[in-house]
Amino acid sequence: MGGGEFANLVRKYDDEIGFSNDITHEVAINSMDILAKLMYDKLAFSELCCSLERAQNIANSGKIPIMLCSKLILEEESLKHSWEITSDSIAAFIANELGAKLLIATNVDGIYDKDPSQADAKFINDIGVKKLLSFDESSIDLMLPVLLKEYGFDCYVVNGKIPERVLSIINEEECDFPYTFIHN
Repeated sequence: MGGGEFANLVRKYDDEIGFSNDITHEVAINSMDILAKLMYDKLAFSELCCSLERAQNIANSGKIPIMLCSKLILEEESLKHSWEITSDSIAAFIANELGAKLLIATNVDGIYDKDPSQADAKFINDIGVKKLLSFDESSIDLMLPVLLKEYGFDCYVVNGKIPERVLSIINEEECDFPYTFIHN
């Protein structure tokens, strides 16, 4: 889960004032913790956690772990402090650490060849990591393709505003809706 509007405000203030990469990275990640706590308040079948080991134990118990990832990520030296790293790359890092599959839920159907708000934007159903590395902008952060290549991961990108789509992919059901599959 990203930092949502809280992180967007941090980005806005950074654009206006120009804070250091370290502090904007930290505050944006703290924004993710705020939204995680709000989500937990609404989901009875979930549990908050701060460590990968605890997340695995919660998942094994049949509940959904919701990571408060600020402590874990802020101590992680391999993820650079910049706006190129968002919850997408953090999710890839955590999935790699847990040996889990990766699905990115975003606010659009998947990946487009340009900003999806442009009339001539074309939806991409299937794309290789190498091709995605050449994109200047997409609905995922710029570091995610680098990490997918490094970790040898495939990834799904789906519209998280439609929960049934997310569940269909998780449950490996036949999908008759748009989503993007990123493959190595």
